[in-house]
Amino acid sequence: MNDAATVYLILAGAVGLFAWNRLPVELVAVGTALCLAATGVLSTDQALAGFGDTTVIFIATLFVVSTALDSTGVTTWAGQQLIRLAGDNPKRLLLFTMLLSALLTSIISVNGAVAALIPMVVVIAVRLALPTSQLMMPLAFAAHAGSMLALTGTPVNVLVSEAANDAGTGHFGFFEFALIGVPLLAIVVVVTLLLGSRLLPNRTPNSLPPDLSQHARTLGATYLNARDVYRFDVPESSPAVGHSIEDAEDHLPDHVEIVGMEINDGAAVEDMGEVQPGDVIIVRGDPEVVESVALDLGLKARPKPFEADPALVTKRLGVVEFVVPPRSAMIGESVFPGMVTESGDLVVLAIQRGGRDSGPKAVELAAGDVLLVQGEWEALEREAYTDQEVLAVHSPEHLRAQAVPLGPKSKETIAVTVVMVILLATGAVPAAVAGLLACVALIGLGVLSTTQAYRGISWSTVLLVGGMIPVSTAMQVSGAADDAAQLLVDLTSGHDPKLFLLGIFLLSAVVGSVISNTATALILIPIAIAASRELGVALEPALMAVGVSTSAAFLLPITTPANLMVMGPGGYRFGDYWKFGLPMLVLYGLMVVFYIPLIWPL
Repeated sequence: MNDAATVYLILAGAVGLFAWNRLPVELVAVGTALCLAATGVLSTDQALAGFGDTTVIFIATLFVVSTALDSTGVTTWAGQQLIRLAGDNPKRLLLFTMLLSALLTSIISVNGAVAALIPMVVVIAVRLALPTSQLMMPLAFAAHAGSMLALTGTPVNVLVSEAANDAGTGHFGFFEFALIGVPLLAIVVVVTLLLGSRLLPNRTPNSLPPDLSQHARTLGATYLNARDVYRFDVPESSPAVGHSIEDAEDHLPDHVEIVGMEINDGAAVEDMGEVQPGDVIIVRGDPEVVESVALDLGLKARPKPFEADPALVTKRLGVVEFVVPPRSAMIGESVFPGMVTESGDLVVLAIQRGGRDSGPKAVELAAGDVLLVQGEWEALEREAYTDQEVLAVHSPEHLRAQAVPLGPKSKETIAVTVVMVILLATGAVPAAVAGLLACVALIGLGVLSTTQAYRGISWSTVLLVGGMIPVSTAMQVSGAADDAAQLLVDLTSGHDPKLFLLGIFLLSAVVGSVISNTATALILIPIAIAASRELGVALEPALMAVGVSTSAAFLLPITTPANLMVMGPGGYRFGDYWKFGLPMLVLYGLMVVFYIPLIWPL
C-alpha cells in the first residue's frame, strides 16, 4: 500500500470515529496525527508540528482576546444593543446575530469573531429561553459567509489575491470580494430564517452559564427583603457624622435595622466605626417610617427601594454569595452584617441559614451558611479563587461580565483589540504575532491575569486543530492531493468551462471536509491556475471559485475551528452539521458555477 492510500485509509478512520461520537474529538485528532507517524507517512516532527503551528497559536490568542472582551463587559454591552434592536423576536434576534457575526468576521477573521460572540449569544439564549442549538451554528455559518466580505476576512482571500497578482492579473481589491460575499451572506441568512427551525436540532447542552445580568436585584430580594430596603446618603450636616454605626442604629425605631453600609460610594474600609459624609447606609424597615428616619438622622433618603436601584453592583463594586463548606476553618466564627473581613477588602451584608435571614446581630457560622459579601471586583475574585474556606456560588468574573457592561478595563480592551485588528488588516506583522502582542498587552495592562488567560483558552479546540493540521501535510507529501487534482483536470478538459468551476467546487467540498480551508486553498490554487491556462479560461473566476468553495465549510464540525467552537455550546452532534449545511452547500455551488462568471467572465 502506497502512502496516498494509507492517508486515505487513516482519514476514513478518523472521519468514522468523529461520526461515531463516542470518543473525545481531540483524542481522535491526536490519534490521527500519531497514526500518520506510526505508518511512516510523516516523520515524528511532521506529525507533531501542528501543535506549534502559527495557526494554532493564533487561535489560542483569539480565545484570550475573547475572554478579555467578555470579562470586561464589552460583549455584554454588544449583547444589550443586540437585544435592544431585536427585542424578544427570535427571528429578528437570529438575523441581527448573523449580521453582527458576518461584519465582525470581515474585520477580525472567522475564528476571532465566533470566539468573541459565543459567550454573548449563549447568555442571550438563556435570557430569552431559546435553545442554543438554534443560534450557534447560524453564528458560525454567517461568519464563514462574512469572510468573503473583505480581503481581511480569511487568509484564503489573501492567498487568492496574491496568487492572482503573481500570475499577472493583479490583486483583487480589498472590497472586491464583497461582490460575491454579500449574495453568499444573503443565502445563509435566508436559508436559516426559512429552514433553520426545521433543520437545526432543538437541543441545549448539559450545562450553560446562568444569566447573571439581573443578579443584584435577585440577591437584594433574597437577602435584603428588597421591598423594605432603602439606601440613605449621609450629608455633611447629618448628626450621624462622626458616630459609629452602633450609635446610629440606637437612634432608629425598634422595627428598623441597619443591614449594611457603603463607604465613600462603595469602597470598603477596615474600620466602619464612624460614619462620614458621602457614605451610604442601607436600612431595612417599614416604608412608612423611612421619612421619619431620614428626618431624625438628617439623612437624605433615596426614594427607590433596592430592587429598583441595583447600585450594589457597579463598575468598581460587586456582591457575591459565599457558602461555608463542611470542615471549613470559618465554622464557629462570629459574623454579623456590616463587619469587614480580616483583609479589610470585603464587607458582609447579610447571612442566611437554611434559607432564612439570620438578622442584623452576630451569629456563629455553621456549615451550609451563606454570606452575601460586598467589595471591589478584584478583591472578590481573589477571595473566590484563593480562599479554600468558602465557596463562591457564582464566579465574580462571570457576574461582572454580565452585570456590568463596559466595566473596568473595557476601554483598554477595546483599544488593544482595535490595534490587533489594524495589524491583521494591514499585514504589518504575522497573524500569530498580532495575537500574541494583544495577549501581552492585555496581561500587562491588568485586564487579565495569566491564570484568567490560561482559563480562557479552549484547550480541546487547540488540541483538535493541532492534531488535524498534519493531515494537510500528509495529503501533500503523499501525493494524495495531487492525484485528486489531476483527476479534476482529466474530467473537465474539453468541456464547458463552467464544468471546470463545478469541479473546483466539488473537489474543495471533498478535500475541505478533512483538512483546513487554508490548506485546501493552498492545494487548489496551483491546480486552478494550471487548469485554467490549459483550458484557456480566465484566471480570476477560477481563483475566486477557490475562495468561495473553501468558505463553504458547512458539512462537518472538523472542517473549521469555528464549527468546532460552537459544537459544545450548541449541544451539537457530528451529524447535525450536514443536515443544516447541505442546502447552503448546494446554493454555494450554484453561485460558483453560474454567478461568478457573471462578475468575472470566463
